Amino acid sequence: MNAPYRLFRKLATAVLAGLCFASQPCLADDTAAPKGAAVTVLKAAKQCFSAIVEVSGILIPKEETAVRPDRPGLKVADVLVDAGETVTAGQALARLNLPEGGMIVVQAPVAGLVSSSTAVIGAIASGKGETLFTIIPRSEFDLVGVVPVRDLSKLAVDQSARVKIIGAGEVDGKVRRVSSTVEPNSQLGQVFVALTSTRRLLVNSSGRAMIKTGQSCGVSVPLTAILYGSAGTVVQVVRRDRVETRSVEVGLMSAGQVEISKGLVEGDMVVARAGALLREGDPVRPINAGDEPK
Repeated sequence: MNAPYRLFRKLATAVLAGLCFASQPCLADDTAAPKGAAVTVLKAAKQCFSAIVEVSGILIPKEETAVRPDRPGLKVADVLVDAGETVTAGQALARLNLPEGGMIVVQAPVAGLVSSSTAVIGAIASGKGETLFTIIPRSEFDLVGVVPVRDLSKLAVDQSARVKIIGAGEVDGKVRRVSSTVEPNSQLGQVFVALTSTRRLLVNSSGRAMIKTGQSCGVSVPLTAILYGSAGTVVQVVRRDRVETRSVEVGLMSAGQVEISKGLVEGDMVVARAGALLREGDPVRPINAGDEPK
């Protein structure tokens, strides 16, 4: 290999080395900045929450009217209605034979639901004996339940309620009466919720009332954005593509959302699913919840 050729190779190698060396900063610029983990974020937004007190109990008649004949010694000749039927005021319930002959008709004094009947053809009816019929006037029921003393103070007459009754679905209700005392051992107090329904309701059916006691409007985040730990209650916020841990105070909850009464402001970008793997100051790549691939 002659000298000019060796010189040419040396020069070519040097030029290539210089080009590679010069290109290294460009490659480093492309990869040096840490991108961090991709996290789903969403904006803390305003939302109104209803304060709810739950009451479980049973259905009882709001009132009951006993139906008996006016005089003793009458024999039941005919029974015209059965328990479970709805009657109007003045409707004939039964026919009774008089001792001296003839017949009288026992009528419903009020409109409502016949909750029970002891009328049997041939039986003797008395004005002082067992009632022939018991009527629930206007078919009005109360859900009677008990609540802890801490919730009793939140309840007031005329508060609206939504009541789910086993076998009858959901009906509207309203608080009619709140006990002024509590049972000393259990520290529970009674509440009466008047029900409004055209459906047939059954005495002693079980039900659960959701009573709205107030409303609060504030910043809201999903329950999944909350972390509970030894440091208290926190959420993870993303600012300038870095994680910030914020201590917060929570309020009411509804449908998977939590009211934040302190620690966040509307518009803060919050990690949708907070996790222990994210630390204060960690770099992240935020992805808006609405931009996630389906």
